[in-house]
Amino acid sequence: MICLKRAYNVTKSGQSGENMGLKKYIQCLQVVYIMLLTGMVFPWSFLDNTSKIESMDPGRAEMFSTNARSCVSETEFEKPKIAITFDDGPNITYTPQLLDGLKKRNVRATFFLVGQNMEAEQNQAIVRRMFEEGHLIGNHSYHHLEIPKLELEEAVKEIKDTEMLIEQITGEKSGYFRPPYGSWDKRLEKQVSVIPILWTIDPRDWENKNRAQIVNKVVTEVKENDIILLHDCYGSSVEAALEIIDILKNKGFDFVTVEQLIMD
Repeated sequence: MICLKRAYNVTKSGQSGENMGLKKYIQCLQVVYIMLLTGMVFPWSFLDNTSKIESMDPGRAEMFSTNARSCVSETEFEKPKIAITFDDGPNITYTPQLLDGLKKRNVRATFFLVGQNMEAEQNQAIVRRMFEEGHLIGNHSYHHLEIPKLELEEAVKEIKDTEMLIEQITGEKSGYFRPPYGSWDKRLEKQVSVIPILWTIDPRDWENKNRAQIVNKVVTEVKENDIILLHDCYGSSVEAALEIIDILKNKGFDFVTVEQLIMD
């Protein structure tokens, strides 16, 4: 660049008629010089980086390529998690149908069971299947009574008797309790070792048996970390649940148990 500036100064003191032409000529030389300088620097820099990558072991070399970084970021991306839960079971007719659908879709759900519904051997077999297929089993009291309206001793019995029955069937205690009607009694926090679990989305499927309306209520309101409340004692609810799962999985949601949701 210094040489070019000196050349420009020489021409400046020369003939005025040639001044503009020489000026343009020198400007062209400057552009060419810059292009040559760029061509000298960047190719060598590129080759130097490439040689460094190629000198690495194959696994590390892959990590430095643009495409590899893209793949890594996609792998690390976590899908938004939600939990789908079912109250009032097990039901001899509809719960097995639901379990079939969940197994087909590779989805784990959470079941809050009523103690008196687990007395029959057929229903105990359903509970064992739930447990063996990886679903979380929760406590929903023994007689589905509103806990705060009970005497403290009776409320404790409702929970403990159901816990004991779940442990007898599955070999493990539950530790998770969904209070009927969503009514929890804080006095129980010092009496029983359970974690109360409520919900964030309730399509009131026990009241409205319209499958399409149940589905629409859930899929239009759901967001990450939501807990969906349904019941596996109604055919319309089971059909709606499987449709909800299909729609939300296609939207990128990952279904997990309540335990996985609150522990993550």
